[in-house]
Amino acid sequence: MALEILTYLFAGSGLGSMVLAARSVPSAPGALVRRRPLAWGSALLVGGCAVMALAAWSTHEDVHYDDFGSAMTLLAAIAGGALVLLGLGPFLALLLGVAGRRSVLARDRARSVPAIVATMSATALAVTVVIVAAAATSQNRAGYRPEARPGALLVHGFSAADAPAALAAVRRELPGVPVVETYRGIRPYSLHADGADLPERYGAVTSGVIGDGALLRYLTGDPSTPYEENTAVVVTPGDAEVASVTIEHNLLGQDGDTAPVVKQVPAVVVRPSDPSVEEVFLPVKVFRDLGQDLRPDALIVDPSVHSTSETEQRRLDRSLGGVAQTYVERGYRPPSDWRIAVVAVVVAAVVVALAGALVAAGGADAPSDAPSDARSWQAAARRAALAAAIGTAVGVAAGCLAGLLIAWPATTSSAWEPPPRAGFATPWPWIAALAAGLPVLAPVLTAAVAAPVLTVRARRSARR
Repeated sequence: MALEILTYLFAGSGLGSMVLAARSVPSAPGALVRRRPLAWGSALLVGGCAVMALAAWSTHEDVHYDDFGSAMTLLAAIAGGALVLLGLGPFLALLLGVAGRRSVLARDRARSVPAIVATMSATALAVTVVIVAAAATSQNRAGYRPEARPGALLVHGFSAADAPAALAAVRRELPGVPVVETYRGIRPYSLHADGADLPERYGAVTSGVIGDGALLRYLTGDPSTPYEENTAVVVTPGDAEVASVTIEHNLLGQDGDTAPVVKQVPAVVVRPSDPSVEEVFLPVKVFRDLGQDLRPDALIVDPSVHSTSETEQRRLDRSLGGVAQTYVERGYRPPSDWRIAVVAVVVAAVVVALAGALVAAGGADAPSDAPSDARSWQAAARRAALAAAIGTAVGVAAGCLAGLLIAWPATTSSAWEPPPRAGFATPWPWIAALAAGLPVLAPVLTAAVAAPVLTVRARRSARR
Protein backbone atom coordinates (compact mmCIF):
# COMPACT_ATOMS: atom_id res chain seq x y z
CA MET A 1 0.00 0.00 0.00
CA ALA A 2 2.82 2.42 0.87
CA LEU A 3 4.45 1.75 -2.50
CA GLU A 4 1.28 2.69 -4.35
CA ILE A 5 0.88 5.90 -2.33
CA LEU A 6 4.53 6.80 -2.88
CA THR A 7 4.23 6.21 -6.63
CA TYR A 8 1.00 8.16 -7.04
CA LEU A 9 2.10 11.13 -4.93
CA PHE A 10 5.49 11.38 -6.60
CA ALA A 11 3.92 11.03 -10.06
CA GLY A 12 1.36 13.71 -9.25
CA SER A 13 4.01 16.03 -7.83
CA GLY A 14 6.11 15.41 -10.95
CA LEU A 15 3.25 16.60 -13.16
CA GLY A 16 2.73 19.60 -10.89
CA SER A 17 6.44 20.37 -11.00
CA MET A 18 6.34 20.31 -14.80
CA VAL A 19 3.50 22.85 -14.77
CA LEU A 20 5.27 25.06 -12.23
CA ALA A 21 8.50 24.83 -14.23
CA ALA A 22 6.72 25.81 -17.44
CA ARG A 23 5.16 28.82 -15.70
CA SER A 24 8.62 29.79 -14.44
CA VAL A 25 9.97 30.32 -17.96
CA PRO A 26 9.71 34.06 -18.72
CA SER A 27 8.40 35.39 -21.99
CA ALA A 28 11.24 37.92 -22.23
CA PRO A 29 14.28 36.32 -23.91
CA GLY A 30 16.86 37.82 -21.56
CA ALA A 31 15.12 37.11 -18.25
CA LEU A 32 16.28 34.21 -16.06
CA VAL A 33 13.06 33.07 -14.40
CA ARG A 34 9.79 34.41 -13.11
CA ARG A 35 10.05 35.36 -9.45
CA ARG A 36 6.67 34.22 -8.15
CA PRO A 37 6.96 30.53 -9.25
CA LEU A 38 10.54 30.53 -7.93
CA ALA A 39 9.32 31.80 -4.55
CA TRP A 40 6.65 29.11 -4.46
CA GLY A 41 9.22 26.50 -5.37
CA SER A 42 11.54 27.66 -2.58
CA ALA A 43 8.74 27.44 -0.02
CA LEU A 44 7.69 23.97 -1.20
CA LEU A 45 11.29 22.73 -1.20
CA VAL A 46 12.01 23.96 2.34
CA GLY A 47 8.64 22.77 3.63
CA GLY A 48 9.03 19.32 2.13
CA CYS A 49 12.50 18.87 3.61
CA ALA A 50 11.23 20.00 7.01
CA VAL A 51 8.31 17.57 6.95
CA MET A 52 10.54 14.61 6.00
CA ALA A 53 13.15 15.52 8.62
CA LEU A 54 10.47 15.81 11.33
CA ALA A 55 8.94 12.45 10.33
CA ALA A 56 12.36 10.77 10.41
CA TRP A 57 13.24 12.28 13.78
CA SER A 58 9.91 11.29 15.35
CA THR A 59 10.36 7.63 14.33
CA HIS A 60 14.09 7.11 14.95
CA GLU A 61 13.65 5.26 18.27
CA ASP A 62 13.26 1.49 18.49
CA VAL A 63 9.98 1.53 20.41
CA HIS A 64 6.38 0.46 19.91
CA TYR A 65 4.54 2.66 17.43
CA ASP A 66 0.79 2.85 17.06
CA ASP A 67 -0.37 1.45 13.71
CA PHE A 68 -2.46 4.50 12.78
CA GLY A 69 0.07 7.01 14.04
CA SER A 70 3.01 5.42 12.24
CA ALA A 71 0.96 5.13 9.05
CA MET A 72 0.12 8.84 9.20
CA THR A 73 3.76 9.70 9.86
CA LEU A 74 4.81 7.65 6.84
CA LEU A 75 2.16 9.36 4.73
CA ALA A 76 3.42 12.77 5.88
CA ALA A 77 7.00 11.82 5.00
CA ILE A 78 5.94 10.70 1.52
CA ALA A 79 3.98 13.92 1.08
CA GLY A 80 7.09 15.85 2.13
CA GLY A 81 9.10 14.10 -0.58
CA ALA A 82 6.40 14.99 -3.10
CA LEU A 83 6.61 18.65 -2.04
CA VAL A 84 10.37 18.59 -2.63
CA LEU A 85 9.86 17.37 -6.20
CA LEU A 86 7.14 19.94 -6.73
CA GLY A 87 9.43 22.74 -5.60
CA LEU A 88 12.41 21.74 -7.75
CA GLY A 89 10.74 22.61 -11.07
CA PRO A 90 11.42 26.36 -11.05
CA PHE A 91 15.04 25.78 -10.07
CA LEU A 92 15.64 23.72 -13.20
CA ALA A 93 14.18 26.58 -15.21
CA LEU A 94 16.59 28.91 -13.39
CA LEU A 95 19.50 26.56 -14.12
CA LEU A 96 18.85 26.61 -17.86
CA GLY A 97 18.31 30.36 -17.71
CA VAL A 98 21.76 30.79 -16.21
CA ALA A 99 23.18 28.62 -19.01
CA GLY A 100 21.86 31.20 -21.43
CA ARG A 101 22.49 30.83 -25.12
CA ARG A 102 25.50 28.60 -24.61
CA SER A 103 23.13 25.61 -24.75
CA VAL A 104 20.51 24.70 -27.32
CA LEU A 105 18.36 23.43 -24.44
CA ALA A 106 18.34 26.94 -22.93
CA ARG A 107 17.18 28.50 -26.22
CA ASP A 108 13.88 26.61 -26.06
CA ARG A 109 13.19 26.40 -22.31
CA ALA A 110 9.42 26.26 -22.81
CA ARG A 111 9.88 22.76 -24.21
CA SER A 112 13.06 21.53 -22.58
CA VAL A 113 12.43 22.53 -18.94
CA PRO A 114 9.19 20.56 -18.36
CA ALA A 115 10.72 17.54 -20.10
CA ILE A 116 13.85 17.68 -17.94
CA VAL A 117 11.63 18.01 -14.87
CA ALA A 118 9.88 14.80 -15.95
CA THR A 119 13.27 13.06 -16.13
CA MET A 120 14.18 14.45 -12.72
CA SER A 121 10.91 13.36 -11.10
CA ALA A 122 11.03 9.86 -12.57
CA THR A 123 14.63 9.41 -11.47
CA ALA A 124 13.82 10.62 -7.96
CA LEU A 125 10.93 8.17 -7.75
CA ALA A 126 13.12 5.24 -8.84
CA VAL A 127 15.90 6.10 -6.36
CA THR A 128 13.45 6.63 -3.49
CA VAL A 129 11.73 3.31 -4.16
CA VAL A 130 14.94 1.26 -4.24
CA ILE A 131 16.23 2.87 -1.00
CA VAL A 132 12.96 2.41 0.90
CA ALA A 133 12.60 -1.14 -0.44
CA ALA A 134 16.12 -1.99 0.75
CA ALA A 135 15.42 -0.54 4.21
CA ALA A 136 12.06 -2.31 4.56
CA THR A 137 13.51 -5.62 3.39
CA SER A 138 16.36 -5.44 5.91
CA GLN A 139 13.97 -4.58 8.75
CA ASN A 140 11.54 -7.36 7.83
CA ARG A 141 14.42 -9.82 7.67
CA ALA A 142 15.62 -8.71 11.13
CA GLY A 143 12.14 -9.17 12.60
CA TYR A 144 11.43 -12.45 10.85
CA ARG A 145 10.47 -15.36 13.07
CA PRO A 146 10.93 -18.79 11.47
CA GLU A 147 7.92 -21.08 11.40
CA ALA A 148 10.13 -24.17 11.67
CA ARG A 149 13.75 -25.22 11.69
CA PRO A 150 15.70 -24.17 8.57
CA GLY A 151 14.99 -26.64 5.78
CA ALA A 152 12.09 -28.35 7.57
CA LEU A 153 8.96 -29.33 5.63
CA LEU A 154 5.71 -28.46 7.39
CA VAL A 155 2.36 -29.87 6.20
CA HIS A 156 -0.58 -28.25 7.97
CA GLY A 157 -4.10 -26.93 7.56
CA PHE A 158 -5.78 -30.33 7.11
CA SER A 159 -8.89 -31.51 8.92
CA ALA A 160 -9.03 -34.57 11.16
CA ALA A 161 -10.79 -36.47 8.38
CA ASP A 162 -8.06 -35.56 5.84
CA ALA A 163 -5.14 -36.35 8.18
CA PRO A 164 -4.67 -39.94 6.90
CA ALA A 165 -4.71 -38.76 3.28
CA ALA A 166 -2.15 -36.03 4.04
CA LEU A 167 0.15 -38.50 5.79
CA ALA A 168 -0.19 -40.99 2.91
CA ALA A 169 0.67 -38.27 0.36
CA VAL A 170 3.83 -37.30 2.24
CA ARG A 171 4.97 -40.91 2.51
CA ARG A 172 4.17 -41.51 -1.14
CA GLU A 173 6.13 -38.49 -2.41
CA LEU A 174 8.98 -38.91 0.10
CA PRO A 175 9.34 -42.68 0.40
CA GLY A 176 11.44 -43.89 3.30
CA VAL A 177 11.60 -40.46 4.93
CA PRO A 178 10.46 -40.41 8.59
CA VAL A 179 7.49 -38.12 9.27
CA VAL A 180 7.07 -36.33 12.60
CA GLU A 181 3.47 -35.84 13.76
CA THR A 182 2.14 -33.15 16.06
CA TYR A 183 -1.26 -33.08 17.76
CA ARG A 184 -3.68 -30.58 19.21
CA GLY A 185 -6.27 -30.89 21.93
CA ILE A 186 -9.96 -30.52 21.18
CA ARG A 187 -10.50 -28.35 24.26
CA PRO A 188 -8.41 -25.19 24.82
CA TYR A 189 -5.92 -25.12 27.63
CA SER A 190 -3.38 -22.76 29.18
CA LEU A 191 0.22 -23.43 30.05
CA HIS A 192 2.31 -21.67 32.68
CA ALA A 193 5.19 -22.23 35.05
CA ASP A 194 5.41 -20.75 38.52
CA GLY A 195 8.43 -18.52 39.00
CA ALA A 196 9.69 -18.97 35.44
CA ASP A 197 9.21 -17.38 32.04
CA LEU A 198 8.14 -19.73 29.28
CA PRO A 199 9.04 -19.09 25.63
CA GLU A 200 6.80 -16.68 23.73
CA ARG A 201 5.54 -16.67 20.16
CA TYR A 202 3.99 -13.59 18.58
CA GLY A 203 3.98 -11.78 21.93
CA ALA A 204 2.13 -14.49 23.89
CA VAL A 205 3.28 -17.42 25.99
CA THR A 206 3.35 -20.54 23.85
CA SER A 207 0.76 -23.23 24.43
CA GLY A 208 3.37 -25.84 23.60
CA VAL A 209 3.48 -28.57 21.00
CA ILE A 210 2.19 -32.08 21.60
CA GLY A 211 3.93 -35.14 20.22
CA ASP A 212 6.25 -38.05 20.85
CA GLY A 213 9.99 -38.57 20.96
CA ALA A 214 10.43 -37.85 17.26
CA LEU A 215 8.98 -34.38 17.74
CA LEU A 216 11.25 -33.72 20.72
CA ARG A 217 14.35 -34.72 18.76
CA TYR A 218 13.23 -32.49 15.88
CA LEU A 219 12.90 -29.51 18.24
CA THR A 220 16.26 -30.01 19.88
CA GLY A 221 18.08 -31.05 16.72
CA ASP A 222 19.80 -33.75 18.76
CA PRO A 223 18.86 -37.39 18.05
CA SER A 224 20.25 -38.42 21.45
CA THR A 225 17.83 -36.25 23.45
CA PRO A 226 16.16 -38.52 26.06
CA TYR A 227 12.37 -38.80 25.91
CA GLU A 228 10.17 -39.51 28.90
CA GLU A 229 6.41 -39.90 28.54
CA ASN A 230 5.60 -37.93 31.71
CA THR A 231 8.11 -35.08 31.40
CA ALA A 232 7.70 -31.79 29.57
CA VAL A 233 10.72 -30.22 27.92
CA VAL A 234 11.32 -26.47 27.65
CA VAL A 235 13.39 -26.01 24.50
CA THR A 236 15.06 -22.62 24.58
CA PRO A 237 18.50 -21.19 23.72
CA GLY A 238 18.36 -18.86 26.72
CA ASP A 239 19.04 -19.45 30.36
CA ALA A 240 15.90 -20.76 32.07
CA GLU A 241 15.14 -22.72 35.22
CA VAL A 242 11.86 -24.62 34.97
CA ALA A 243 11.16 -27.54 37.30
CA SER A 244 7.56 -28.07 36.25
CA VAL A 245 4.79 -26.69 34.04
CA THR A 246 1.10 -26.49 34.81
CA ILE A 247 -1.57 -27.43 32.29
CA GLU A 248 -5.05 -26.11 32.97
CA HIS A 249 -8.18 -26.65 30.92
CA ASN A 250 -11.91 -26.70 31.56
CA LEU A 251 -14.31 -29.62 31.26
CA LEU A 252 -17.92 -28.87 30.46
CA GLY A 253 -20.19 -30.46 33.07
CA GLN A 254 -23.73 -31.78 32.62
CA ASP A 255 -25.22 -28.67 34.22
CA GLY A 256 -23.36 -26.40 31.80
CA ASP A 257 -20.74 -25.33 34.33
CA THR A 258 -17.07 -25.70 33.65
CA ALA A 259 -14.84 -27.62 35.97
CA PRO A 260 -11.17 -26.69 35.76
CA VAL A 261 -8.68 -29.51 35.46
CA VAL A 262 -5.17 -28.71 36.56
CA LYS A 263 -2.15 -30.96 36.15
CA GLN A 264 1.42 -30.22 37.11
CA VAL A 265 3.99 -31.93 34.90
CA PRO A 266 7.71 -32.29 35.69
CA ALA A 267 9.86 -30.36 33.22
CA VAL A 268 13.46 -30.07 32.12
CA VAL A 269 15.23 -27.43 30.04
CA VAL A 270 17.15 -28.35 26.88
CA ARG A 271 19.17 -26.01 24.70
CA PRO A 272 18.46 -26.62 20.97
CA SER A 273 21.07 -26.75 18.24
CA ASP A 274 19.15 -24.06 16.34
CA PRO A 275 18.90 -20.83 18.41
CA SER A 276 15.69 -19.83 16.62
CA VAL A 277 13.75 -22.69 18.25
CA GLU A 278 11.84 -21.71 21.39
CA GLU A 279 9.04 -24.05 22.37
CA VAL A 280 7.60 -26.24 25.13
CA PHE A 281 7.32 -29.91 24.27
CA LEU A 282 4.40 -31.78 25.86
CA PRO A 283 4.21 -35.59 25.65
CA VAL A 284 1.08 -37.17 24.21
CA LYS A 285 0.61 -39.37 27.27
CA VAL A 286 0.17 -36.35 29.55
CA PHE A 287 -2.92 -35.20 27.65
CA ARG A 288 -4.37 -38.66 27.29
CA ASP A 289 -4.07 -39.09 31.06
CA LEU A 290 -6.10 -35.87 31.37
CA GLY A 291 -8.84 -37.35 29.21
CA GLN A 292 -8.08 -34.99 26.35
CA ASP A 293 -8.92 -36.21 22.86
CA LEU A 294 -6.10 -35.36 20.49
CA ARG A 295 -6.28 -34.72 16.77
CA PRO A 296 -3.47 -34.55 14.20
CA ASP A 297 -2.27 -30.99 13.80
CA ALA A 298 0.74 -31.00 11.46
CA LEU A 299 3.30 -33.21 9.76
CA ILE A 300 7.00 -32.35 9.81
CA VAL A 301 9.97 -33.69 7.91
CA ASP A 302 13.10 -33.16 10.02
CA PRO A 303 15.79 -31.36 7.95
CA SER A 304 18.42 -33.40 9.78
CA VAL A 305 16.97 -36.45 8.05
CA HIS A 306 15.87 -35.07 4.68
CA SER A 307 16.16 -31.67 3.04
CA THR A 308 13.05 -31.00 0.96
CA SER A 309 13.69 -29.38 -2.41
CA GLU A 310 11.36 -27.00 -4.21
CA THR A 311 10.64 -29.69 -6.80
CA GLU A 312 9.59 -32.14 -4.10
CA GLN A 313 7.41 -29.48 -2.48
CA ARG A 314 5.59 -28.75 -5.76
CA ARG A 315 5.09 -32.45 -6.38
CA LEU A 316 3.70 -32.88 -2.86
CA ASP A 317 1.33 -29.95 -3.37
CA ARG A 318 -0.12 -31.66 -6.43
CA SER A 319 -0.42 -34.95 -4.58
CA LEU A 320 -2.24 -33.33 -1.64
CA GLY A 321 -4.85 -31.91 -3.98
CA GLY A 322 -5.65 -28.96 -1.74
CA VAL A 323 -6.46 -30.91 1.43
CA ALA A 324 -3.41 -29.40 3.17
CA GLN A 325 -0.81 -26.68 2.78
CA THR A 326 2.94 -27.14 2.60
CA TYR A 327 5.68 -24.85 3.84
CA VAL A 328 9.45 -25.23 3.76
CA GLU A 329 11.44 -22.96 6.03
CA ARG A 330 13.97 -21.21 3.80
CA GLY A 331 14.44 -18.03 5.79
CA TYR A 332 13.01 -14.63 5.00
CA ARG A 333 12.02 -14.02 1.42
CA PRO A 334 10.39 -10.77 0.29
CA PRO A 335 6.90 -11.35 -1.10
CA SER A 336 7.01 -11.95 -4.83
CA ASP A 337 4.27 -9.40 -5.54
CA TRP A 338 6.27 -6.77 -3.63
CA ARG A 339 9.39 -7.45 -5.68
CA ILE A 340 7.41 -7.37 -8.93
CA ALA A 341 5.79 -4.08 -7.94
CA VAL A 342 9.16 -2.47 -7.10
CA VAL A 343 10.69 -3.62 -10.40
CA ALA A 344 7.62 -2.40 -12.32
CA VAL A 345 7.79 1.05 -10.72
CA VAL A 346 11.53 1.38 -11.40
CA VAL A 347 11.18 0.24 -15.03
CA ALA A 348 8.27 2.63 -15.62
CA ALA A 349 10.27 5.47 -14.06
CA VAL A 350 13.25 4.74 -16.31
CA VAL A 351 10.99 4.79 -19.40
CA VAL A 352 9.51 8.14 -18.36
CA ALA A 353 12.96 9.55 -17.65
CA LEU A 354 14.21 8.52 -21.10
CA ALA A 355 11.11 9.92 -22.73
CA GLY A 356 11.65 13.22 -20.95
CA ALA A 357 15.22 13.43 -22.21
CA LEU A 358 14.06 12.64 -25.76
CA VAL A 359 11.42 15.39 -25.67
CA ALA A 360 13.89 17.87 -24.16
CA ALA A 361 16.35 17.16 -26.98
CA GLY A 362 13.67 17.82 -29.56
CA GLY A 363 14.15 14.48 -31.33
CA ALA A 364 14.87 15.31 -34.96
CA ASP A 365 13.91 18.96 -34.51
CA ALA A 366 15.92 21.91 -33.30
CA PRO A 367 14.94 25.48 -32.54
CA SER A 368 14.58 27.69 -35.60
CA ASP A 369 17.39 30.00 -34.48
CA ALA A 370 19.80 27.14 -33.87
CA PRO A 371 22.93 26.81 -36.03
CA SER A 372 22.78 24.42 -38.95
CA ASP A 373 25.10 21.93 -37.25
CA ALA A 374 22.51 21.63 -34.43
CA ARG A 375 20.04 20.03 -36.83
CA SER A 376 21.87 16.72 -37.20
CA TRP A 377 21.03 13.56 -35.30
CA GLN A 378 24.42 13.81 -33.60
CA ALA A 379 23.42 17.18 -32.18
CA ALA A 380 20.07 15.76 -31.04
CA ALA A 381 21.90 12.96 -29.27
CA ARG A 382 24.15 15.47 -27.49
CA ARG A 383 21.11 17.47 -26.36
CA ALA A 384 19.49 14.29 -25.07
CA ALA A 385 22.62 13.33 -23.15
CA LEU A 386 22.79 16.79 -21.58
CA ALA A 387 19.08 16.78 -20.67
CA ALA A 388 19.36 13.31 -19.17
CA ALA A 389 22.47 14.26 -17.22
CA ILE A 390 20.82 17.35 -15.70
CA GLY A 391 17.55 15.61 -14.84
CA THR A 392 19.27 12.50 -13.53
CA ALA A 393 21.74 14.41 -11.34
CA VAL A 394 19.02 16.45 -9.65
CA GLY A 395 16.70 13.45 -9.46
CA VAL A 396 19.32 11.22 -7.82
CA ALA A 397 20.06 13.90 -5.22
CA ALA A 398 16.37 14.40 -4.46
CA GLY A 399 15.70 10.65 -4.42
CA CYS A 400 18.56 9.95 -2.00
CA LEU A 401 17.35 12.69 0.32
CA ALA A 402 13.75 11.46 0.23
CA GLY A 403 14.61 7.75 0.40
CA LEU A 404 16.96 8.01 3.37
CA LEU A 405 14.46 10.11 5.35
CA ILE A 406 11.34 8.14 4.42
CA ALA A 407 13.15 4.91 5.39
CA TRP A 408 12.76 5.79 9.08
CA PRO A 409 8.94 5.88 9.26
CA ALA A 410 8.80 3.01 6.73
CA THR A 411 10.60 0.67 9.15
CA THR A 412 8.69 1.28 12.39
CA SER A 413 7.23 -1.66 14.31
CA SER A 414 3.88 -2.03 16.06
CA ALA A 415 5.16 -4.90 18.24
CA TRP A 416 5.29 -4.27 21.97
CA GLU A 417 8.83 -5.65 21.99
CA PRO A 418 10.09 -4.43 18.60
CA PRO A 419 13.33 -5.73 17.14
CA PRO A 420 16.22 -3.25 16.96
CA ARG A 421 16.27 -1.08 13.87
CA ALA A 422 18.25 -3.01 11.30
CA GLY A 423 20.98 -1.28 9.42
CA PHE A 424 20.71 -1.61 5.66
CA ALA A 425 23.10 -1.23 2.79
CA THR A 426 22.01 1.66 0.62
CA PRO A 427 21.85 0.26 -2.93
CA TRP A 428 24.55 2.57 -4.25
CA PRO A 429 25.48 0.25 -7.15
CA TRP A 430 21.90 0.38 -8.45
CA ILE A 431 21.75 4.14 -7.95
CA ALA A 432 25.10 4.59 -9.69
CA ALA A 433 23.96 2.41 -12.58
CA LEU A 434 20.84 4.55 -12.93
CA ALA A 435 22.80 7.80 -12.74
CA ALA A 436 25.33 6.64 -15.32
CA GLY A 437 22.98 4.65 -17.51
CA LEU A 438 20.32 7.25 -18.29
CA PRO A 439 22.73 9.81 -19.85
CA VAL A 440 24.11 6.98 -21.98
CA LEU A 441 20.80 5.44 -23.03
CA ALA A 442 19.13 8.77 -23.81
CA PRO A 443 21.40 9.75 -26.73
CA VAL A 444 21.32 6.22 -28.10
CA LEU A 445 17.52 6.29 -28.11
CA THR A 446 17.46 9.79 -29.58
CA ALA A 447 19.86 8.82 -32.34
CA ALA A 448 17.75 5.75 -33.14
CA VAL A 449 14.68 7.98 -33.49
CA ALA A 450 16.23 11.05 -35.11
CA ALA A 451 18.58 9.47 -37.66
CA PRO A 452 15.88 7.82 -39.83
CA VAL A 453 13.74 10.97 -39.76
CA LEU A 454 16.60 13.20 -40.79
CA THR A 455 17.60 10.77 -43.55
CA VAL A 456 14.09 10.88 -45.03
CA ARG A 457 14.06 14.67 -44.83
CA ALA A 458 17.42 14.88 -46.61
CA ARG A 459 16.20 12.64 -49.45
CA ARG A 460 13.07 14.72 -49.90
CA SER A 461 15.13 17.92 -50.02
CA ALA A 462 17.46 16.38 -52.64
CA ARG A 463 14.51 15.45 -54.87
CA ARG A 464 13.24 19.00 -54.75
